[in-house]
Amino acid sequence: MLQVGDALPEFETQNQDGKVVKSSDFSGKKLVVFFYPKANTPGCTAEACNLNENYSLLKKQGFEVLGVSADPVKNQKKFQEKFGFEYDLLSDETKEICEKFGVWQLKKFMGKEFMGIVRTTFLFDEKGICTEVISKVETKNHAAQILK
Repeated sequence: MLQVGDALPEFETQNQDGKVVKSSDFSGKKLVVFFYPKANTPGCTAEACNLNENYSLLKKQGFEVLGVSADPVKNQKKFQEKFGFEYDLLSDETKEICEKFGVWQLKKFMGKEFMGIVRTTFLFDEKGICTEVISKVETKNHAAQILK
């Protein structure tokens, strides 16, 4: 998994509108990249809504925000429209971005093992260096974890 001090990995994918978004688009900006397992599920919705409710505070601190999951573009679009998210949701169907960040891992749920996204948030400074990794995400209080 990506660690504090690591550089923002290079990536390019589509957002909820099918527009190409690249890591280089955020050069010179502070960035929050949060990975969530699946759009429109209870925990992911709580997390994404909490960040959206506090989006103006995050922007005041200079942060851009990106949500990433393996959902297809159309699912990201439905999720974004349903809740009115002000930030981009990126589709990573190939799991290439998830693998670069190290969040595509073996998980266990109800006695079954499977590969999936481990809910994790990464903060980057203006130089694209990781300043914090939040692995114990509090979905209903996530913005406070970032803004502390």
